[in-house]
Amino acid sequence: MPNADSLIYDLKGLKCPLPVLKTRKRMKTLAPGALIIVETTDPLAIIDIPHFCNEDGHSLEQSEALAVGHRFVIRKKA
Repeated sequence: MPNADSLIYDLKGLKCPLPVLKTRKRMKTLAPGALIIVETTDPLAIIDIPHFCNEDGHSLEQSEALAVGHRFVIRKKA
């Protein structure tokens, strides 16, 4: 699903609530329908990122566990 046009946002090492706050701020700069890939090591992100997407109307396209942390592919609402 991610491609060369996807933005990878590395938030590894940040703890709750920073991954969501930084993702929200970064998404404001993106065009509607844009993809962003968020990578984080925060164990609470598996709960917080899907909740953020649901609350703000973005589409969580993919969520996967990595060796260390998680990767979320989010499409900005249109």
